[in-house]
Amino acid sequence: MIAIVKKVKNNLSATHVFMGSVLLVNGGNYIYNLLLGRFLGPEKFADAAILITFLLVLSFVAMTFQLVTAKFSVLFEAAVFKVFASNMYKKSVITGIVVGFLIVCFANELHLFFKTSSSSMFVVFGLGIPLYFIMSVNRGIFQGTQQLVSLSVTYQAEMISRLAITLALLYFLQIDSSLIISLGILASFFCGLIPFNLKNISWKRKNELNKSQNKLVRNFFIITAFYELTQIIINNSDILLVKHYFESYDAGLYASLALIGRVVYFIAWMFVMLLLPTVVKLQKEGKSTVPILLKYVTYIAGIAAVIILGCVFFPTQIVTILFGESYLSITPLLWKYALATGIFALSNIFAYYYLSLDKYIPVVLSGVFGMFQIVLVIFFHENLAQVVHVQIIAMVLLLIVQLGFFFKNN
Repeated sequence: MIAIVKKVKNNLSATHVFMGSVLLVNGGNYIYNLLLGRFLGPEKFADAAILITFLLVLSFVAMTFQLVTAKFSVLFEAAVFKVFASNMYKKSVITGIVVGFLIVCFANELHLFFKTSSSSMFVVFGLGIPLYFIMSVNRGIFQGTQQLVSLSVTYQAEMISRLAITLALLYFLQIDSSLIISLGILASFFCGLIPFNLKNISWKRKNELNKSQNKLVRNFFIITAFYELTQIIINNSDILLVKHYFESYDAGLYASLALIGRVVYFIAWMFVMLLLPTVVKLQKEGKSTVPILLKYVTYIAGIAAVIILGCVFFPTQIVTILFGESYLSITPLLWKYALATGIFALSNIFAYYYLSLDKYIPVVLSGVFGMFQIVLVIFFHENLAQVVHVQIIAMVLLLIVQLGFFFKNN
């Protein structure tokens, strides 16, 4: 028995640990959303979905800091990287304070636009934003230096604390549910800082990067920020627009539909996290990067196909088990939304791959079709089915142009 345990331990790499951890984190976040959907019902869940969507938007914005930090932790030598990391922490704090201040200031306007039960949930959420940006730089260091166990711990700490604290507060406090959810999110930001490496921070350190290094960092930061903006648009604009155009009950139904259909994207995110540092390292060593891309594309295509087929053949069972009978009206749309998300996940892999290689045309293409999706939803939203159909059209066109760029360059 001891020999078997040792053999398993030797074969279990940090990558395997991270992949298992990501699946566990996504599973925990999924349970968090499912429990909220069942506990709150469609109308109140619509408010919860807005906060969750804001959290996803924040994660994409903060991912800019994480990806930039991850890439240059591979490219820069130790002494230069310490200067770079210190600068990234400073910029993340400033950005977090500005973004958080804006959300707090416009909390009432957000409350009116999204028809939520209160504005206080946006105030609490805004207060925690600086912590999230600091956490993202910390994660970028772990990601780039391949400290995947520490990276796993930060995600686990954030997920577990948010799940446990939110459920505990819902059970013990008889106050507005949206405020409770925002408090749980705020608490999870503190826990997500575990573990935190203080040795990379020096607030007194002067900027010692030369002009070429600064230009390299600035250019990659700008294009990554642009790409993460396209991710925000494609991933979250539909939920926000549905919440604006539809009544709370329908918006809650759509939020549950989106949650189920996005399983494939959450799984694909695991491969994206591993893709960027791997591609940068292979390029630095002068090795071919296409095989690693094709491997991940195959994985995601297979996973997407399984999920879509499951939604085709077992929609009623899936919705009943996950959310309950009050959400059954979304079953005809389930496989269609999963199809749109699966196509987007495949397109996303190509865009991240070329982003790693400093080729930015696929990033621009993602932005164009992200805006195209918003325009389609604005003009075509007579019912939830129409919203889903126009997204399929936009994502199919995006995948076609991404594949066209890939084949042209290979």
